[in-house]
Amino acid sequence: MTRRSFVAAAAAAPSLLAAAGRPPLCVFSKHLAKLNYDQLGKAAKEFGFDGVDLAVRAGGHVEPARVTEDLPKALAAIRAHGVEVPMITTGLLKPDDPAARPALSTAAKGKVTYFKTGYWRYKKTGGAEALLSEVKQATHGLVAIGKEYGIQLGFHNHSGDYVGSAIWDTRFILEGTDPKWAGYYFDPGHATIEGGLHNWKLSTEIVLPRMKMVAIKDFVWAKKKGKWVVEWTPLGEGMVNWPAVFGAFAKAKYTGPLSLHLEYDTPDEHAAIAKDLEFLKKQVAAAYSS
Repeated sequence: MTRRSFVAAAAAAPSLLAAAGRPPLCVFSKHLAKLNYDQLGKAAKEFGFDGVDLAVRAGGHVEPARVTEDLPKALAAIRAHGVEVPMITTGLLKPDDPAARPALSTAAKGKVTYFKTGYWRYKKTGGAEALLSEVKQATHGLVAIGKEYGIQLGFHNHSGDYVGSAIWDTRFILEGTDPKWAGYYFDPGHATIEGGLHNWKLSTEIVLPRMKMVAIKDFVWAKKKGKWVVEWTPLGEGMVNWPAVFGAFAKAKYTGPLSLHLEYDTPDEHAAIAKDLEFLKKQVAAAYSS
């Protein structure tokens, strides 16, 4: 199929945002980085997305230093095409970050519901317990600011040496925060990387009661130069058990945003996005209709 065929097929599918009780499907703006705000909204609409997960971080669509000026412009331009912005992806790591209050207050004023934090990484020299306590304190500070302005925090479970790769880490970090204002930005792909046999199921069970947002991507393990590495794939061609994942989401009546990520190499990114969106819509429709 051509890129035009894929885009047309995705756009023709019914909007899940309009269907009561189903999650809005969003495109992560990182993958449309060359588009300006108006083009981003237009492209998201043409693909058939309900919303945009807007990158508000260094190198993203909105630079932190210009958030008060540029974020309202971005929101207005994207929404002019009938596309929502339910969440933003930030690089925020601590409450005293100069960008924290401007970003969260501006986003909340612009009716953005959720924000993703930045990433902390484990030090090679150890000290995991001390780092977890440090991250917990910083996260609680960001939650407090979010609550003050009315925007909810989501903590992402990035695999590897990232804090939160194990859901138990994030559970400890979020302990003591108000579930209304802080929860998980769950990633079934990364959860499967870290717990491919069974722990991804336990992770899903743990996060569901306070899951705020979901990142969508797929992968396989591949051996390269004698080492096993993660290789990202189109949706449905990897190791994530999507019927089970979305079945669990539907059973829990999850209706927060699903953010589609495109981490694999492809000669035609737009065609790949459209194809993945088509797969995603079918999976969500099947799970939520039953």
